[in-house]
Amino acid sequence: MGEVAEKAEPTTRPQQLHFVLVHGIGGGAWCWYKIRTLMENSSYRVSCIDLKSAGIDSSDSNSIHSFNEYNKPLIDFMSSLPETEQVILVGHSAGGLSLTQATGKFARKIRVAVYVAGTMLRAGFHTEQDVKDGVPDLSEFGDVNEFQFGLGLDKPPTSMIVKKEFQRKIIYQMSPLEDSTLAAMLLKPGPILALQTARFTKDNEDVDKVPRVYIGTMHDNVIKPEQQEAMIKKWPPAETYFLDSDHSPFFSSTFSLFGLLVKISASF
Repeated sequence: MGEVAEKAEPTTRPQQLHFVLVHGIGGGAWCWYKIRTLMENSSYRVSCIDLKSAGIDSSDSNSIHSFNEYNKPLIDFMSSLPETEQVILVGHSAGGLSLTQATGKFARKIRVAVYVAGTMLRAGFHTEQDVKDGVPDLSEFGDVNEFQFGLGLDKPPTSMIVKKEFQRKIIYQMSPLEDSTLAAMLLKPGPILALQTARFTKDNEDVDKVPRVYIGTMHDNVIKPEQQEAMIKKWPPAETYFLDSDHSPFFSSTFSLFGLLVKISASF
């Protein structure tokens, strides 16, 4: 008669870390394809969000006039998460504004907020200095922006995209050519009128309950290093790192960015 196997004791598996990745203006979930691949191959859970009119969202960017409407996909996603789940929220460029709004609403669901070359303003665009620190100034490159005027030519522009012939020089100058080529095929006009309305309650204490980390990009032509430093000084994060990268480290410094995100997730 054979031996009776002992009954295995039940084990509690650790909760799988969940990264939520948010793109910048004109981008989409596709921006993160390299980072997502590395994360999923390392058994992390990853969600890449398309904000309103971005990526595969079919909305017309000229019809998006408020930041609340633009950021609704992220807010809806965070609302759908179980109350007991905490995510690592990562935002690139203008996606930093999306992070800040989400932290003010869902502080208990966010383990840490990571700004990657991000617009990190505690209350959004309230002052002229906020605009100076957080809005790209591409004037040194000439007439590089293509505007659309969904409300009429006598009204402020509703959307904007960097002209194709300038995209690599400004946004992807250190990135592999195949990635900047992909981006040129997928970038869409972003709803700049909506982004200009990104203003959050100044007395919301919840936004300070979420640890923040800033990942700066040392060769950034969009959110320039001096702008990044100004935002870091004004609203100091728990940790700061810098990458030898252009504005798009998910392309130009993929492995370094992945390593930092994993390190940050372990630290918090």
